[in-house]
Amino acid sequence: MKIPRSTLEQWQVLQAIVECGGYAQAAEALHRSQSSVSYMVARLQEQLGVELLEIDGRRAKLTSTGETLLRRARELLDDAFALEDLAGRLNAGWEAELRFAVDSLFPSPLLIEILREFEPLARHTRVNMEEVILSEAEDVLIGKRADIVIAHRVPAGFLSDPLLDVEFIAVAHPAHPLHALNRRLGEEDLMRHLHMVVRDTGVNNPRDLGWLGSTQRWTVTSPATRLEMICGGLGFGWLAAHKVQEHLASGSLKELPLGSGGRRRVPLQLVVANAERPGPAACQLVAIIREVVARHARPTGGCPEI
Repeated sequence: MKIPRSTLEQWQVLQAIVECGGYAQAAEALHRSQSSVSYMVARLQEQLGVELLEIDGRRAKLTSTGETLLRRARELLDDAFALEDLAGRLNAGWEAELRFAVDSLFPSPLLIEILREFEPLARHTRVNMEEVILSEAEDVLIGKRADIVIAHRVPAGFLSDPLLDVEFIAVAHPAHPLHALNRRLGEEDLMRHLHMVVRDTGVNNPRDLGWLGSTQRWTVTSPATRLEMICGGLGFGWLAAHKVQEHLASGSLKELPLGSGGRRRVPLQLVVANAERPGPAACQLVAIIREVVARHARPTGGCPEI
């Protein structure tokens, strides 16, 4: 059954009568006269050829047919309101698409919390999220591939705000030969063993990061793969503390007893690509990112509690 566009308002009136319990109450809620409310429902019933309401005492309630039809009409009303909301947002400059690039070092639990809070506010905005490693964040910004970027390195010409520091810990499997030395380790000890690192996925200006003095070095493209390989007893490496907490607690990884350099911090920055004219969706997401990170920050700063 096709419902004319002009009857959507009539269905809204019918819904108000049911929810408010009567014609007078619905008229007051809708800021209409009671006679106009009565006329619209009468006209709707005439168009459909069915009875939608019946009076039970002093309350108006739906007939079984009215219940079935109003259930479907509510879906149409929701769609209509959603369409009006979308039109209003687009008219206000709300972005149809938001491009978000995130450094792979950013804690996944915080990212999920951010996106969970953003989702209800951006039902009509498509989010295109890209994970980047090392200098790829610079490529994304220079190539204008993202509106908001969480990056380790920020190229010249872009403003950024400090977001959080990620702590790295030198680790290896408990059965690794380095642990068998049972003493403080130095650079010469590390040079004799396999070092697992992650490849910089940037193209324009790739760089190495951290200590790379080992004569044996394997490079992988996935941080998750490197973690699995080190947990499996293959080599050692500096891994993000928030990604190895459970492995250290369970004993599948053990911190290397380095005399110095066993721990280091890497700062992550928040960048709004179009800082002078960010759209409403970008502003909302930036605010949520800052709130979530602040909510989990330790009192002394540094890595968040996750």
